[in-house]
Amino acid sequence: MEYNLADLFESVVDVVPDREALVYVDHPGTGAERRLTYARLDEAANRIAHHLADSGVRPGEHLGLHLYNGVEYIQTVLGCLKARIVPVNVNYRYVEEELAYLYQDADLTALAFDAEFTDRVAAALPHAPALRHLVRVGDPAPGAAALDAVAFEDAEAAGSPGRGFPARSADDQFIIYTGGTTGMPKGVMWRQEDLFFAGLGGGAPTGEPVKRPEELAERVAAGGEGITFFPTPPLMHGTSTLTAFIGFNFGQRVVLHRKYVPEEVLRTVEKERVTSMSLVGDAMLRPLVDALSGPMKDTDCSALFSVSSSGAIMSDTVREQFQALVPNVMLLNNFGSSESGFNGTATADSGPKRGFRVQVNSRTQVVDPVTHEPVAVGEPGRIAQRGHVPLGYYNDPKKTAETFFQRGDERWVLLGDMATVDEEGIVTVLGRGSQCINTGGEKVYPEEVEQALKAHPDVYDALVAGVPDEKWGNHVAAVVQLREGAPRPSLEDIQTHCRTRLAGYKIPRQLVLADTIQRSPSGKADYRWARSVAVEAAH
Repeated sequence: MEYNLADLFESVVDVVPDREALVYVDHPGTGAERRLTYARLDEAANRIAHHLADSGVRPGEHLGLHLYNGVEYIQTVLGCLKARIVPVNVNYRYVEEELAYLYQDADLTALAFDAEFTDRVAAALPHAPALRHLVRVGDPAPGAAALDAVAFEDAEAAGSPGRGFPARSADDQFIIYTGGTTGMPKGVMWRQEDLFFAGLGGGAPTGEPVKRPEELAERVAAGGEGITFFPTPPLMHGTSTLTAFIGFNFGQRVVLHRKYVPEEVLRTVEKERVTSMSLVGDAMLRPLVDALSGPMKDTDCSALFSVSSSGAIMSDTVREQFQALVPNVMLLNNFGSSESGFNGTATADSGPKRGFRVQVNSRTQVVDPVTHEPVAVGEPGRIAQRGHVPLGYYNDPKKTAETFFQRGDERWVLLGDMATVDEEGIVTVLGRGSQCINTGGEKVYPEEVEQALKAHPDVYDALVAGVPDEKWGNHVAAVVQLREGAPRPSLEDIQTHCRTRLAGYKIPRQLVLADTIQRSPSGKADYRWARSVAVEAAH
């Protein structure tokens, strides 16, 4: 047995077959839900795996997951892994042109898609000649494009419920497409063994990784149940899928919602006694604070032990508000990426005054981006990780050569985040190098300014971008969404507030008020949008 995700999942199934594995709430508030034990989920995944294999999708070929959260998403990912087909996440917000690019760039030969996206899929298909097998979840709307797609329930019914798959390998791949903040989406190619250790903590993200593949099931058999994981962002973002797999590796229960509705999330937290919830930054945490302060103030969150965020920071102000409402919870700002998995967790003193400080793991360093050698204490560099790192970017040798390097006997990945390191090894993350604003020769990282803005009592959300400026090269622009009913602040009001937290050159020189801050479905910042809004407002 090797460190293969399907093998590991099956080993867990075999020791706790009757334990509840997955709870899915389709339409929150209606009571419509599905509950699958480990044995039932395993059987469901087997059926899809056999259907795909019987339909001619071969090991090593790529299947796109163009789906909302649901049993079908988890079932299809597992089915792919079982049949040695490579799962590829697809951002369901993409329009036809973006889908055509991704379908073609990823060399998809099969696609599982929600019926709601039928017209977009039909428009993108002519640009993806290798895509030959479609599986549709749900019924298309009247008048939707006609596609030669197999209904998911028919695919499931046709597939065998038994296993009977060829031997798998630790080298089998798992591809995570990441949109990033600039450029076209890139497919991060992971060997499953590397993903197991870098992204899933080797079966124990908060403890000692397993030393043998068989040890995972041994730990599950020896332990009890009682942990419920609730990844609330879309599964199409790697973090949520990995969170679900962490739950399965523990032999515990995973809860999913189709979409993020704060009030319904809290109802599920209470009903299912959720212990560990993941989300993405203030965009998801702040609506929970509002709900708990208002219509959901009597929600029982006593079972909730931890709330973690990755991909965006939970700001100090919002964390304090949530902590006051749910005092027993531990709030964790985790740091990681599609290229590195998990790197570390923010320290207790991390915040606007000292910066985003992270206690990183032993495989993470801050290095000079040119020499790849560790930087001196206090000197800026790029965050890098060694050991269990991806193979590279699919179909992009140039970007792979720029991002991955060899130092000594070890392979490293160079992340886009700039940082410094102190004498104790604590890393202060400055921000994405690609978003850095050069204003009058000084470098400003948007995340730091955003933290300060969000501490303003009338600011609900904010993004910061650089706008071309004749005098400064670029100036700092704040795009701000106010709290409902809040008075309209002046630029001077915002500047006065920020001066107590930021150096003068970091203070916004332009204020743009927006009805809503545009973010990805998971809450990640859309800096291209913020910059375009600020540039347009400046002219």
